[in-house]
Amino acid sequence: MDARQLEYFLAIVDHDGFGRAARKLHLAQPSLSQAIAGLERELGVPLFHRIGRGVVLSDAGAELIEPARQVLRDLRTAQATMDSVKGIRRGRVELVTMPSPGIEPLGALTRVFTSRHPGITVCAEAAFTPDEVVAKVREGACELGLVGTPGPLQPPGVDVLPLEDQAFVLVGAPADFPAGDPVPRTALGGTRLIVSPPGSKMRQIVDDILASGIDVRIVAEVAHRTSILPLVLQGVGLAVLPAAWAPLARRAGARTVRIDPPAHLHVALLSRAAPLTPAACAFLATARAYTPVDHLD
Repeated sequence: MDARQLEYFLAIVDHDGFGRAARKLHLAQPSLSQAIAGLERELGVPLFHRIGRGVVLSDAGAELIEPARQVLRDLRTAQATMDSVKGIRRGRVELVTMPSPGIEPLGALTRVFTSRHPGITVCAEAAFTPDEVVAKVREGACELGLVGTPGPLQPPGVDVLPLEDQAFVLVGAPADFPAGDPVPRTALGGTRLIVSPPGSKMRQIVDDILASGIDVRIVAEVAHRTSILPLVLQGVGLAVLPAAWAPLARRAGARTVRIDPPAHLHVALLSRAAPLTPAACAFLATARAYTPVDHLD
C-alpha cells in the first residue's frame, strides 16, 4: 500500500465514482481501476461493490476512509514541517466553515493572518451544519473548522477554541421595520419572514415565535444562507440572522437591530487533535489572539 493508492481511493469516494475521480486526477480510468484493484489485492478485501455502471463503498471501504485521510494528512504535515525548517514560507491553511462564521470572524482572522504570512493561502471549504464541520476536521479532510452552534460544543477527538458569541439580529428594509431597539418578538406580528430550513438556530428562533402564537408568515425558505440578505434587500421580507451579517447588511442599506428576548450563536474554531501543519498552527495562534467585537457597533 502506498500514498498514491490511498489518494486514488479517496478521490473515488469524494467524487462519487471512478469516472469523475479519473477526470479530477487527470488519469485514464483503466489506470485508476488497476490501481484500486491492486490496493484491494494487497488488503485482501473489496473496497467497492460494482453495481451496473456504478460503485458503492463496501463495509471495508467505509472503514478505510478515516485512516486514509489521516495518512495523507500526516504526510502533508511532515512535508510542511520540513519546508518550514528550511525557511520556506509558502503553504496552505485548509479549513471548513459554516456560512455565518465564514463572514466573521473568518474575515478578521484571514486579514490578520495573511498580513503576517503573505506566502500562505487560506483555503476555506463550505459546510452547513456543525456535524459536517466536525466530521471533516476529525477525518482529516480539513485541519481547522469554524462552527456556529446554539451552545458550547465539545465533540470527542477534536480540540475546540471558543472565539465569540454573536447576538441574533432582525434584518430588513427600513420601510418594513417594526418599531423598537431591540425589537420585542411580540412586535413581529403580521410580518413576513425569510428563513433557513429546519435545523438551524436561525430557524429555531422563528419556529419559537410561531409556537408562541405570534402571527408571522414565512414567505421564503432558503437553503443557501447567502441568498437571504439579497431577498431582504429586495423587500421580500425580514430575516433573523447572526450579527456577523449586520455590517454587510447595513452597508447594503438594510436596518439591523437586536431582538428581545436575545439569542446567541456560539462561534468556535475546531482543530484536529493530531499534529497540525506549521501553517495551521500559525492560523490557530492568530485565532487565540482574536478579540471578539460587537458586530452591531
